Amino acid sequence: MDRKNKYRLRIQNCIWTIMDVHDTVSDEDGIGGSFPQFEDLEQSIQDLDMSHISEVEVLMVEQATNDLLVEYQPIFESGEFGPVYELREN
Repeated sequence: MDRKNKYRLRIQNCIWTIMDVHDTVSDEDGIGGSFPQFEDLEQSIQDLDMSHISEVEVLMVEQATNDLLVEYQPIFESGEFGPVYELREN
């Protein structure tokens, strides 16, 4: 896999993670609904020329995603919401 595709995949994983957390929180508190801004962003990432993206920029997206997850951590640890991903047994 070339650098451009690795960057795209790393950014997509951040977007998918944020969308999954949002879906879990929305489902549990009854708000529901999708996150159209991130769905649009996901499509924009597909169209983006990744040759203009640097490792530093990808790291910034990953760090911002991690910071957001840290903000949610106390909520999930309190048991207020279920897990974002179900544990699968092999």
